[in-house]
Amino acid sequence: MDILKQYTERANEIIGERTPDEQRYDREVIRWMRRGKSISKAIAKANEKYPTEALLVDNDHLADVQAHYEYLADHDAISEKLEILKQIVSTIPAIVSTHSGSS
Repeated sequence: MDILKQYTERANEIIGERTPDEQRYDREVIRWMRRGKSISKAIAKANEKYPTEALLVDNDHLADVQAHYEYLADHDAISEKLEILKQIVSTIPAIVSTHSGSS
């Protein structure tokens, strides 16, 4: 099995299905974490912006929630890089045909 396909399937299992509103909320939490905010502050900021999706996390589960959002942030970074790679690879046939016709 293709390693990329394995990664994608496993990531989908971990992340689960998310509504568009949940995805926006998650991106907001990640945005604040990337700006150096603690998970508590990142959640508070996302709760202000998306009150209908607000998370209420007690201290006993904060580490688990932080690990989840760190995973989502890593997954987003990987997905962005894969998208760039796909764009580069898709241009290769055009580059090859341009150069092979110029001899």
